[in-house]
This record gives sequence, C-alpha cells and structure tokens, in this order.
Amino acid sequence: MKIKKMTGFAAAIMMCSVFMAGCTSKTSAATKGNQAGDTIKIGVNMELSGAAGGYGQQEKNGIQLAVDEINARGGVNVNGKKKKIKAIYRDNKSSTSTSASVATQLTTQDKVVATIGPATTNDGTATIPTANKTCVPFLSASATAPDFTLDKNGKVHPYVFRAYFKGDYQGSSAAKFAYETLKAKRAAILADNSSDYGIGIAKAFKQYFKGTVVDTQYFQAGDKNFNSVLTSIKSKKFDVLYVPAYYTECGAIIKQAREAGIKQPIMGADGMSDDKMVKISGAENATDIYYTTAFTVLTANSNPKVASYNKAYKDKYGEDSPTFAALSYDSVYMIKQAIETEKSADSVKIQQGLAKIKNFKGVTGDTTMDAKHNPKKAITIVKLENGKPSKGYVVK
Repeated sequence: MKIKKMTGFAAAIMMCSVFMAGCTSKTSAATKGNQAGDTIKIGVNMELSGAAGGYGQQEKNGIQLAVDEINARGGVNVNGKKKKIKAIYRDNKSSTSTSASVATQLTTQDKVVATIGPATTNDGTATIPTANKTCVPFLSASATAPDFTLDKNGKVHPYVFRAYFKGDYQGSSAAKFAYETLKAKRAAILADNSSDYGIGIAKAFKQYFKGTVVDTQYFQAGDKNFNSVLTSIKSKKFDVLYVPAYYTECGAIIKQAREAGIKQPIMGADGMSDDKMVKISGAENATDIYYTTAFTVLTANSNPKVASYNKAYKDKYGEDSPTFAALSYDSVYMIKQAIETEKSADSVKIQQGLAKIKNFKGVTGDTTMDAKHNPKKAITIVKLENGKPSKGYVVK
C-alpha cells in the first residue's frame, strides 16, 4: 500500500544509493549488522495512529499472534538452541519523517535484527536508507508500489523485502477478472492521484483491461465530496467502476455512488480491505463490491491452515482476521524460516535467509521470493454483499 505524499521523499530515495554502500560487500557485511542475544528482537515500525492507523493496528495484531504462538512452542530454533522472540512496537504515526526516525531508533538503539513495517509504501520507503546502512533487513507486509524494492537505477535494495505482491499485479488481475468474470466490456476509473498506489494500480488496470476504458477521473486523498465526478461518470455507459484507493475515500465513493443511482459493480484494490470502509459506506451500499487481496477467510473451510489461523485470531481478537493481519502474521514466520535456514539470528544472516525463501507455506498462500525480493503468490478477489464477504475468487 501507499498513502499520502511525503516530505523529503525524493531526498530519501537519493540517499538510498549512498547508504547501501555499508552492506553491499560480503566482506564488510560479515562484521556489520546487529547480532542477536538470548532473545530475538524484531522491530515493528508501524502506523498505529494517523491516516493509516487502521492498517497498522491490523498488522500489529497479526505480528503479536505469531510471536505468541512461536514463543509458546519454545521459540525459534537457532542452530539447535531455542530462542524466544520479542516484538518492539513503535508508532510512526503515519508520517514519513517519523518512520525514518523510528527506523533509526529500532536499528541503532534497540538493536533489532529485523524490522516489519511500515505498512504503507511511502512510509516504508523513508526507512530504506536505514535498512541498507545498518544491515538490518526490513520486511514490509503490505507495500505494493511496483519498484519498492529497487533503487532509482533498478538495482535491488539488498535489505528490503516484502510479503505482498506488487500493485500492478493487482491492477492487471482486476482487469482480467472484470472482463472475464464480470463480463464487463466498458470500464470507468476513479483513482487517487495523490499517491503512486492509486496511480500505479489504475495504470495497470487500464493497460490490461481488454474492453474499453470510457472515462478516467482522479481525486486527492482526503477528498470527501465525490458527487460531481460521480455525476460525470454516471453519464457514461460503463459496466464496472474501478476505484483503486484507501478505505476512507472508497467508503465515501461507494456510499455516494449508490445514492446517485450507480448500480454497476464497483471494484478496488487491497485498500478496501478494512471494516472501516463498510462503516463509512453503509452496509446496504456495499453490495456488488469486489477487491483484490492476498487473503480471505472465505477459504477457511477448504484450507486447514487458514481455518486454524483464523480460529486463533478470532479467539484472541474477537473477529475474523483481516488481510493485513494475515500478511504480517506470515511475515513473522518468514523471518523465523530465514533464521532457521541460516542457523543464525544475526541480521545479515536473516537477510540471506529471506532472499532464499522458497515454497513458504503461509496463511496467505505459498510464497517464493524472487530475485528482486518480491513474493510470487496467487491473488484473491473478494466479493462483498451487504458489507460482508460473500465469495472469494482465485486469479492465476
């Protein structure tokens, strides 16, 4: 995911190539990074408040569930010795500048051996220089910008990974689903142009949709009144409305679209994957809504691993697991697998283990890390009826 523009964003990107020098050499890397003690400290740099607080709270829940499970089973096997995990949570307040300072605090003061989060692409990008400089791997459970793991020259950031597929894959999968499953021949797009998240996914949908895109409109994050643009879109002949944005704006758009008499299916991306969207739209309006995601509890009956996970999540938090909780849960277990593969919990070794992940069996599906530190995994599309998930589709 990505959210809001970032102060100093371009400068942070430029700094990445400079900071990377500290950990790119195998010789120097052997003496760098953070070493694990008797307890494996994992830093959580998360949006626990602010504009993306809903996503961050989900991810915190998933992380803590995984940590509790692993510790209850004795911990992580580090070369024959069991070590417990300690998650150190710090709120970046949905701010890029705070995300950067939290990254420094976690790696240089708390001496964590890996970090999970931030949740959003912009906040996560602000932490990349620190990850590369300190040789402490950063795993994002939910960043989706296509080039998130790459520097401006297209080279892979050595200490940056993600557990979620790229945003352009969401857009292309949605386009395929709209055309083949919904039988939509004409589409309208209403996208958030204040972030690469909305722009990138909309671009991919437009590129891969085999029908005709009859209209493309944009809005800014924080906008609340969409009546004018929806009136314009309504005047066009279309079969599906595609809205790649976050839950706050998506909820308002769905509510206002239905009230304006737009009855066509509305599709979106993983930004719709939060119960707050339905609270904003009203359950009665959230019907014939579809969104791309990596996880849905709708598969629990056919997947014992998902069923077991969701039961544990529901027992602990009183609700079914949302997508980002499942992704962050898997992220902890990916770090565990990396440690056990390398037989070391030191940060440089964890980086090497994450790069080697193959056929990881997670609740969000089987994952293999590619050469650019992006996961290869299937994508799911969830349908909402009266605000509730009613059906899940797997797009390959």
